[in-house]
Amino acid sequence: MIKLFRYYKMPVIVLGSMFLFSCSVQKRISRSAEKDVLKAPSLQTAHVGISIYEPATGKYWYDFQGDKYFVPASNTKIPTLYAAMKYLGDSLEGLRYVVFENDKKQRTYWIQPTGDPTLLHPDFPKQPVIDFFKKDTGATYLLTGAKQWEDSPWGSGWSWGDYAAYYMAERSAFPVYGNVVHVFGSNSGVHIAPAKFPWKYQGQDGDSVFNYSRNNYSFGRDMKQNLFTWRKSSSTIRKEEIPFITSMDLAVTLLKDTVKGLKLSLFDNTTLQNPRSVYSQPSDSMFKILMYRSDNFFAEQSLQMVSFKLLGVMNDSKVIDTILKTDFKDLPQKPRWADGSGLSRYNLFTPQSFIAILGKIKKEFGMERVRNIFATGGTGTISNYYREDSGYIYAKTGTLSGVVAFSGYLVTKKGKELLFSVLVNNHNASSVDIRRAVEKFLQGIRNKY
Repeated sequence: MIKLFRYYKMPVIVLGSMFLFSCSVQKRISRSAEKDVLKAPSLQTAHVGISIYEPATGKYWYDFQGDKYFVPASNTKIPTLYAAMKYLGDSLEGLRYVVFENDKKQRTYWIQPTGDPTLLHPDFPKQPVIDFFKKDTGATYLLTGAKQWEDSPWGSGWSWGDYAAYYMAERSAFPVYGNVVHVFGSNSGVHIAPAKFPWKYQGQDGDSVFNYSRNNYSFGRDMKQNLFTWRKSSSTIRKEEIPFITSMDLAVTLLKDTVKGLKLSLFDNTTLQNPRSVYSQPSDSMFKILMYRSDNFFAEQSLQMVSFKLLGVMNDSKVIDTILKTDFKDLPQKPRWADGSGLSRYNLFTPQSFIAILGKIKKEFGMERVRNIFATGGTGTISNYYREDSGYIYAKTGTLSGVVAFSGYLVTKKGKELLFSVLVNNHNASSVDIRRAVEKFLQGIRNKY
């Protein structure tokens, strides 16, 4: 009997200590959350959900309204990233093609777009798809597969009033230049790419001649057509992006304007049999920009590429339904997932569901990729936050009017690896004040545990 008692004594003590530690941590974090977040002046009238989870123990250190639904803003990019990491592979598929050669050695390439957002995008100086076209300029290229696009240029619930804003670039099957006109200001003046579109003066000062040597203009676009406007401004141009209205015809025109002598035209929708692929960029190079910059266009097109890969068509509602029924069927609460970027207020996620998705990313792809793709303190969208924790926190922000979100990974000073999600809705304060309150709370957890 004495031996049995001694055999069981140590585990009981250990389990008891773990239980007491867990209860103590929960109480202390609860007090910290009350003080730093829930009762902070900027958050007293807001709706807040907070989940802090330790994967090693499978325990929540703190869970306040973690099962409640919130509009997550750009935290929606986290499930989009998971889908893209799982299904797009190591390299982005730039296009698909089949080549035929007649008895006169004349080649015809049937080209099918894949939704790749990096074609002629200034973030990517190397352009393998353009090199592909340049390699055989004597051939004929037929762009097919237009009917694979089953979606609208804007996502469900997007604000049409923001049509000319840089973050509202249209979605399309064959994007070029990021589907925006890029305006760069420099000491030598203004540079515009692509320069194919008509421009119209919009002002009252009588100076209606566009002077490329100046760099103090502001720009816009007519809502119903690709007519761009400019006017004199007191501010200096650095970089502006104005979305254009997309079409397959326009994509062909812009490509032919870039690759001189390219014989490219549209053809009826045709299914390619056993196509080859031209790969454009390492996937993580685009994913990193997507997360660091919170790039809506890259997020939306990533989801369209996943849709094409899984379903053979580009349709975000169809691919979202597929992922919710497969990869995300075990989430604690089923999300209402409306788009890839989080521009839509129709999106509804819970903190607990973000914890589950973050856990899937960590488990399936590893922390090395997480650290490469997610922004850390002092970088990306948290460049002004968590600077003393740089290298210990990797997370995604989210911001809309009345919405602040922050979810990701945190390593405490004692080496505890945590997942967290903080979602704030219906606030009427400064988003900076809210982010500072959340920062104080999370840094407290890092320093104490």
